[in-house]
Amino acid sequence: MKLGAVIITMGNRPAELRALLDSVAAQKGDRIEVVVVGNGSPVPDVPPGVRTVELPENLGIPGGRNVGIEAFGPSGADVDALLFLDDDGLLPLTDTAELCRQAFEEDPRLGIISFRIADPETGVTQRRHVPRLRAADPMRSSRVTTFLGGANAVRTRVLAEVGPLPGDFFYAHEETDLAWRALDAGWLIDYRADMVLHHPTTAPSRHAVYHRMVARNRVWLARRNLPAPLVPVYLGVWMLLTLLRRPSGEALKAWFGGFREGWRTPCGPRRPMKWRTVWRLTRLGRPPVI
Repeated sequence: MKLGAVIITMGNRPAELRALLDSVAAQKGDRIEVVVVGNGSPVPDVPPGVRTVELPENLGIPGGRNVGIEAFGPSGADVDALLFLDDDGLLPLTDTAELCRQAFEEDPRLGIISFRIADPETGVTQRRHVPRLRAADPMRSSRVTTFLGGANAVRTRVLAEVGPLPGDFFYAHEETDLAWRALDAGWLIDYRADMVLHHPTTAPSRHAVYHRMVARNRVWLARRNLPAPLVPVYLGVWMLLTLLRRPSGEALKAWFGGFREGWRTPCGPRRPMKWRTVWRLTRLGRPPVI
Protein backbone atom coordinates (compact mmCIF):
# COMPACT_ATOMS: atom_id res chain seq x y z
CA MET A 1 0.00 0.00 0.00
CA LYS A 2 1.54 3.28 -1.15
CA LEU A 3 1.60 6.14 1.37
CA GLY A 4 2.21 9.85 0.90
CA ALA A 5 2.39 12.67 3.43
CA VAL A 6 1.16 16.27 3.35
CA ILE A 7 2.65 18.86 5.68
CA ILE A 8 1.69 22.53 5.61
CA THR A 9 3.96 25.16 7.09
CA MET A 10 4.10 28.90 7.65
CA GLY A 11 7.89 28.69 7.41
CA ASN A 12 8.37 29.73 11.03
CA ARG A 13 9.40 26.35 12.50
CA PRO A 14 12.30 25.14 10.35
CA ALA A 15 13.94 23.01 13.03
CA GLU A 16 10.68 21.28 13.97
CA LEU A 17 9.81 20.73 10.32
CA ARG A 18 13.20 19.13 9.64
CA ALA A 19 12.79 16.84 12.67
CA LEU A 20 9.34 15.78 11.44
CA LEU A 21 10.64 15.06 7.94
CA ASP A 22 13.46 12.98 9.41
CA SER A 23 10.92 10.99 11.45
CA VAL A 24 8.84 10.32 8.32
CA ALA A 25 11.96 9.19 6.45
CA ALA A 26 12.78 6.82 9.33
CA GLN A 27 9.51 4.91 8.97
CA LYS A 28 9.86 1.21 8.25
CA GLY A 29 8.64 -0.16 4.94
CA ASP A 30 8.44 1.51 1.55
CA ARG A 31 9.49 5.13 1.24
CA ILE A 32 6.79 7.72 1.92
CA GLU A 33 6.65 10.52 -0.64
CA VAL A 34 6.29 13.87 1.11
CA VAL A 35 4.89 17.20 -0.08
CA VAL A 36 5.46 20.30 2.05
CA VAL A 37 3.13 23.21 1.31
CA GLY A 38 4.31 26.72 2.17
CA ASN A 39 0.99 28.31 3.12
CA GLY A 40 1.64 31.90 2.04
CA SER A 41 5.32 31.65 2.92
CA PRO A 42 8.56 30.18 1.55
CA VAL A 43 9.34 26.60 2.54
CA PRO A 44 12.49 26.23 4.68
CA ASP A 45 15.27 23.95 3.50
CA VAL A 46 14.10 20.35 3.21
CA PRO A 47 15.97 17.10 2.54
CA PRO A 48 16.50 15.92 -1.06
CA GLY A 49 13.48 14.10 -2.47
CA VAL A 50 10.90 16.12 -0.52
CA ARG A 51 8.62 18.03 -2.88
CA THR A 52 7.54 21.57 -2.05
CA VAL A 53 4.71 23.86 -3.12
CA GLU A 54 4.78 27.56 -2.19
CA LEU A 55 1.46 29.40 -2.18
CA PRO A 56 1.35 33.19 -2.67
CA GLU A 57 -1.23 33.54 0.12
CA ASN A 58 -2.33 31.67 3.22
CA LEU A 59 -5.29 29.48 2.23
CA GLY A 60 -5.86 28.29 5.77
CA ILE A 61 -5.41 24.77 7.08
CA PRO A 62 -7.94 22.93 4.86
CA GLY A 63 -7.04 24.98 1.79
CA GLY A 64 -3.33 24.29 2.23
CA ARG A 65 -3.92 20.59 2.79
CA ASN A 66 -6.13 20.40 -0.30
CA VAL A 67 -3.26 21.79 -2.38
CA GLY A 68 -1.05 19.09 -0.91
CA ILE A 69 -3.61 16.43 -1.82
CA GLU A 70 -3.72 17.58 -5.44
CA ALA A 71 0.09 17.40 -5.60
CA PHE A 72 -0.46 13.63 -5.56
CA GLY A 73 -2.85 13.76 -8.52
CA PRO A 74 -6.63 14.30 -8.54
CA SER A 75 -7.88 13.53 -5.02
CA GLY A 76 -4.41 12.16 -4.24
CA ALA A 77 -4.87 9.24 -6.65
CA ASP A 78 -1.12 8.61 -7.04
CA VAL A 79 -1.06 7.03 -3.56
CA ASP A 80 -3.41 4.79 -1.59
CA ALA A 81 -3.47 6.90 1.59
CA LEU A 82 -2.13 10.23 2.80
CA LEU A 83 -0.71 11.14 6.19
CA PHE A 84 -1.54 14.68 7.33
CA LEU A 85 0.97 15.88 9.93
CA ASP A 86 1.46 19.18 11.80
CA ASP A 87 4.82 20.77 11.03
CA ASP A 88 5.72 20.96 14.73
CA GLY A 89 4.87 17.30 15.28
CA LEU A 90 7.11 14.24 15.25
CA LEU A 91 6.58 10.52 14.71
CA PRO A 92 8.50 8.99 17.65
CA LEU A 93 7.92 5.39 16.58
CA THR A 94 9.24 3.93 13.34
CA ASP A 95 6.37 1.49 12.76
CA THR A 96 3.51 4.02 12.46
CA ALA A 97 3.41 3.87 8.66
CA GLU A 98 3.44 0.07 8.69
CA LEU A 99 0.58 0.04 11.20
CA CYS A 100 -1.38 2.35 8.88
CA ARG A 101 -0.80 0.07 5.91
CA GLN A 102 -1.82 -2.96 7.93
CA ALA A 103 -5.00 -1.31 9.24
CA PHE A 104 -6.15 -0.15 5.80
CA GLU A 105 -5.36 -3.50 4.20
CA GLU A 106 -7.19 -5.50 6.87
CA ASP A 107 -10.39 -3.42 6.72
CA PRO A 108 -11.41 -2.21 3.25
CA ARG A 109 -14.12 0.05 4.75
CA LEU A 110 -11.70 1.84 7.06
CA GLY A 111 -11.35 5.31 5.56
CA ILE A 112 -9.60 7.45 8.18
CA ILE A 113 -7.22 6.80 11.08
CA SER A 114 -6.76 9.34 13.86
CA PHE A 115 -3.43 9.16 15.70
CA ARG A 116 -2.87 9.77 19.40
CA ILE A 117 -1.21 13.12 20.09
CA ALA A 118 1.13 13.15 23.09
CA ASP A 119 3.34 15.82 24.62
CA PRO A 120 6.98 14.88 23.88
CA GLU A 121 8.17 15.68 27.42
CA THR A 122 5.31 14.51 29.62
CA GLY A 123 3.70 11.91 27.38
CA VAL A 124 0.30 13.38 28.31
CA THR A 125 -2.50 13.32 25.76
CA GLN A 126 -4.88 16.25 26.18
CA ARG A 127 -8.54 15.32 26.55
CA ARG A 128 -9.44 17.43 23.50
CA HIS A 129 -7.10 15.28 21.42
CA VAL A 130 -9.16 12.14 21.98
CA PRO A 131 -11.92 12.36 19.33
CA ARG A 132 -14.78 10.90 21.36
CA LEU A 133 -16.93 11.91 24.32
CA ARG A 134 -15.51 9.22 26.64
CA ALA A 135 -11.99 10.63 26.56
CA ALA A 136 -10.72 9.75 30.05
CA ASP A 137 -8.54 6.90 28.75
CA PRO A 138 -6.48 8.09 25.74
CA MET A 139 -4.73 4.71 25.59
CA ARG A 140 -7.95 2.97 24.49
CA SER A 141 -8.32 2.66 20.74
CA SER A 142 -11.86 2.76 19.37
CA ARG A 143 -14.11 3.50 16.45
CA VAL A 144 -14.92 7.24 16.41
CA THR A 145 -16.94 9.85 14.53
CA THR A 146 -14.24 12.45 13.81
CA PHE A 147 -10.45 12.75 13.72
CA LEU A 148 -7.51 15.03 14.51
CA GLY A 149 -6.49 17.29 11.64
CA GLY A 150 -2.71 17.30 12.07
CA ALA A 151 -2.23 13.65 13.03
CA ASN A 152 -4.10 11.28 10.76
CA ALA A 153 -4.12 9.09 7.69
CA VAL A 154 -6.87 9.22 5.05
CA ARG A 155 -7.50 6.66 2.32
CA THR A 156 -7.50 8.62 -0.94
CA ARG A 157 -10.57 6.76 -2.18
CA VAL A 158 -12.47 8.64 0.55
CA LEU A 159 -11.36 11.97 -0.92
CA ALA A 160 -12.28 10.82 -4.43
CA GLU A 161 -15.73 9.75 -3.27
CA VAL A 162 -16.82 12.53 -0.89
CA GLY A 163 -14.56 15.43 -1.89
CA PRO A 164 -11.73 17.32 -0.17
CA LEU A 165 -11.63 19.32 3.02
CA PRO A 166 -13.90 22.41 3.03
CA GLY A 167 -11.42 25.10 2.02
CA ASP A 168 -13.64 28.03 3.03
CA PHE A 169 -13.52 26.93 6.67
CA PHE A 170 -9.89 28.19 6.83
CA TYR A 171 -9.50 26.94 10.41
CA ALA A 172 -11.62 24.78 12.75
CA HIS A 173 -14.10 21.91 12.23
CA GLU A 174 -12.89 21.03 8.73
CA GLU A 175 -12.06 17.51 9.95
CA THR A 176 -15.57 16.91 11.29
CA ASP A 177 -17.05 18.10 8.00
CA LEU A 178 -14.99 15.53 6.08
CA ALA A 179 -15.63 12.86 8.74
CA TRP A 180 -19.41 13.27 8.54
CA ARG A 181 -19.36 13.07 4.75
CA ALA A 182 -17.16 9.97 4.89
CA LEU A 183 -19.37 8.27 7.47
CA ASP A 184 -22.46 9.09 5.42
CA ALA A 185 -20.82 7.36 2.45
CA GLY A 186 -20.28 4.22 4.54
CA TRP A 187 -16.63 4.65 5.56
CA LEU A 188 -15.29 3.97 9.06
CA ILE A 189 -12.97 6.04 11.28
CA ASP A 190 -10.65 4.62 13.94
CA TYR A 191 -8.75 6.29 16.77
CA ARG A 192 -5.50 4.38 17.30
CA ALA A 193 -3.66 4.93 20.56
CA ASP A 194 -0.64 2.99 19.28
CA MET A 195 -0.05 5.42 16.40
CA VAL A 196 1.55 8.40 18.09
CA LEU A 197 2.44 11.93 17.04
CA HIS A 198 4.51 13.94 19.49
CA HIS A 199 3.27 17.53 19.69
CA PRO A 200 3.84 20.19 22.37
CA THR A 201 0.85 20.82 24.61
CA THR A 202 -0.94 23.95 23.43
CA ALA A 203 -4.29 25.70 23.81
CA PRO A 204 -6.40 26.15 20.64
CA SER A 205 -7.35 29.64 21.76
CA ARG A 206 -3.77 30.76 21.04
CA HIS A 207 -5.00 31.52 17.50
CA ALA A 208 -6.38 35.06 17.23
CA VAL A 209 -9.26 33.88 15.04
CA TYR A 210 -10.16 30.94 17.25
CA HIS A 211 -13.45 32.05 18.84
CA ARG A 212 -14.91 33.63 15.69
CA MET A 213 -14.07 30.74 13.37
CA VAL A 214 -15.07 28.02 15.82
CA ALA A 215 -18.54 29.59 16.00
CA ARG A 216 -18.87 30.44 12.31
CA ASN A 217 -17.70 27.03 11.16
CA ARG A 218 -19.92 25.26 13.67
CA VAL A 219 -22.92 26.90 11.99
CA TRP A 220 -21.58 26.08 8.53
CA LEU A 221 -20.98 22.47 9.60
CA ALA A 222 -24.59 22.10 10.71
CA ARG A 223 -26.05 23.88 7.69
CA ARG A 224 -24.02 21.75 5.28
CA ASN A 225 -24.43 18.33 6.84
CA LEU A 226 -27.30 17.89 9.30
CA PRO A 227 -30.94 17.04 8.59
CA ALA A 228 -32.98 20.22 9.06
CA PRO A 229 -34.61 19.23 12.41
CA LEU A 230 -31.19 18.65 14.01
CA VAL A 231 -29.63 21.98 12.98
CA PRO A 232 -31.22 24.10 15.79
CA VAL A 233 -30.69 21.31 18.33
CA TYR A 234 -26.98 20.96 17.51
CA LEU A 235 -26.34 24.70 17.54
CA GLY A 236 -28.43 25.23 20.65
CA VAL A 237 -26.43 22.60 22.55
CA TRP A 238 -23.13 24.21 21.52
CA MET A 239 -24.33 27.68 22.48
CA LEU A 240 -25.25 26.36 25.92
CA LEU A 241 -21.89 24.59 26.33
CA THR A 242 -20.06 27.76 25.29
CA LEU A 243 -21.90 29.82 27.89
CA LEU A 244 -21.29 27.20 30.61
CA ARG A 245 -17.53 27.42 29.93
CA ARG A 246 -17.70 31.11 30.93
CA PRO A 247 -15.39 32.63 28.32
CA SER A 248 -14.18 36.20 28.70
CA GLY A 249 -16.38 39.02 27.46
CA GLU A 250 -14.08 39.62 24.51
CA ALA A 251 -14.07 35.94 23.57
CA LEU A 252 -17.84 35.71 23.88
CA LYS A 253 -18.28 38.77 21.66
CA ALA A 254 -16.06 37.17 19.00
CA TRP A 255 -17.98 33.89 19.33
CA PHE A 256 -21.38 35.51 18.80
CA GLY A 257 -19.96 37.52 15.90
CA GLY A 258 -18.84 34.29 14.28
CA PHE A 259 -22.19 32.65 15.03
CA ARG A 260 -24.02 35.44 13.19
CA GLU A 261 -21.53 35.27 10.34
CA GLY A 262 -22.21 31.55 9.98
CA TRP A 263 -25.89 32.26 9.29
CA ARG A 264 -25.38 35.26 7.04
CA THR A 265 -22.68 33.90 4.70
CA PRO A 266 -22.70 31.03 2.18
CA CYS A 267 -21.68 27.72 3.71
CA GLY A 268 -21.07 25.75 0.51
CA PRO A 269 -23.19 22.89 -0.84
CA ARG A 270 -25.79 21.40 1.50
CA ARG A 271 -25.81 17.59 1.56
CA PRO A 272 -27.67 16.52 4.71
CA MET A 273 -26.61 13.14 6.06
CA LYS A 274 -28.99 10.21 5.96
CA TRP A 275 -30.98 9.40 9.09
CA ARG A 276 -29.27 6.02 9.23
CA THR A 277 -25.97 7.91 9.51
CA VAL A 278 -27.42 9.86 12.44
CA TRP A 279 -28.20 6.50 14.03
CA ARG A 280 -24.69 5.19 13.30
CA LEU A 281 -23.16 8.24 14.99
CA THR A 282 -25.47 7.77 17.96
CA ARG A 283 -24.52 4.09 18.30
CA LEU A 284 -20.85 5.12 18.24
CA GLY A 285 -21.52 7.31 21.26
CA ARG A 286 -21.67 10.72 19.67
CA PRO A 287 -25.05 11.69 18.20
CA PRO A 288 -24.67 14.69 15.88
CA VAL A 289 -26.17 17.12 18.36
CA ILE A 290 -23.09 17.13 20.67
